[in-house]
Amino acid sequence: MAEVNGAKPTHKVLVVDNEEAVVKLLALMLKKHADVSTATRGTAALKQARTTKPDLILLDVMMPKMGGLEVFRELKADPETKDIPIIFLSARNDEASIARGLALGAVDYIAKPIDQTIIARIQTWLQ
Repeated sequence: MAEVNGAKPTHKVLVVDNEEAVVKLLALMLKKHADVSTATRGTAALKQARTTKPDLILLDVMMPKMGGLEVFRELKADPETKDIPIIFLSARNDEASIARGLALGAVDYIAKPIDQTIIARIQTWLQ
């Protein structure tokens, strides 16, 4: 998954968060490990997922207008995107929120603030 001898990463990750700083941080953290595309709104995330066909989506749960749960449901209902693994990102780190996200079908649930362990968790899903 990581760059080898300057080769471009082979995996694609879509980062979706309404906070521009979080998107930039994650893109920076992942750039050596994956080809990263980003979206800051739910509707843009749906469009990006359908056009870039990422190998993994990091999806913020709490976003204005179209929240992460709604984006998740739409992606899973679409035959073209239903098999893309999705990791929820959220400031909500209580057991009930985590359990709800995993019960919906997310492959993982990462509580904010983001730290370096996210790289290992993402690598696990991309392999």
